[in-house]
Amino acid sequence: MTGADAAAVAGTEGPETTRRMSEIGNDKKANEGGFLETLKVIFHALLLALVVRTFFYQPFNIPSGSMKDTLLIGDYLFVSKYAYGYSRFSFPFSPNLFDGRVWASEPERGDIVVFKLPRDNATDYIKRVIGLPGDEVQVVGGILHINGQPVPRERVGDFTETDANGRAVTVARFRETLPNGVSYDTLDLTTEGFADNTNVFKVPAGHYFMMGDNRDNSTDSRFGQVGFVPAENLVGRAEILFFSVDEGAHAWEIWRWPWTVRWSRLFDSLR
Repeated sequence: MTGADAAAVAGTEGPETTRRMSEIGNDKKANEGGFLETLKVIFHALLLALVVRTFFYQPFNIPSGSMKDTLLIGDYLFVSKYAYGYSRFSFPFSPNLFDGRVWASEPERGDIVVFKLPRDNATDYIKRVIGLPGDEVQVVGGILHINGQPVPRERVGDFTETDANGRAVTVARFRETLPNGVSYDTLDLTTEGFADNTNVFKVPAGHYFMMGDNRDNSTDSRFGQVGFVPAENLVGRAEILFFSVDEGAHAWEIWRWPWTVRWSRLFDSLR
């Protein structure tokens, strides 16, 4: 190859090779940049979800029937974390950062509340606030009494569900109205159950008396396993039911949603 030929070859292939290498480098940088941007988006989304869950709204699902038929097994709901201010139980893992509550606000009688079980300060329970600090609460013949006065209730039909054997089970439903005007339905299998006749419970200062709406199938403040709930143990107030699937179904089974989702319960307000 002559010198002229070599110069010609160098003059045509040199820039082309350089251009290809430059394009490859740019593609590599673009891919790396795209990957880093994806990681940033994921990180920011996780951070936002953590902030929302910690300070504003936390999702919970209902694993038991103690609040039937207000809440059913398979219901998913959002709980307002800021409704009553914040305690150490408002945060993941309940770090012992401070005592009591900050920006505290008192629950109202009739609120549906998630709280940490006083016995272990770890297990989440959900019940309705029935007794406020200083109240006297008693159940007589299945009728709730607050400060010596029976709480009005009226029969509003029956609640029917299917048991594990496929049999229809019917339970009496009553509409109960608290002294502050809050009304809700309760279920009552019998007026002679173990907790249908109790002693008088005097609610201590800084504590609350909780009861489930499914009166004969609820472990609540009538029992020593729960007792009075300290204000510090309140996690938040149930606000909205955003999803619901049949008992025994799983929310992640998307292919079964047309048949298992309780469409009529979606986005029901709990206030």
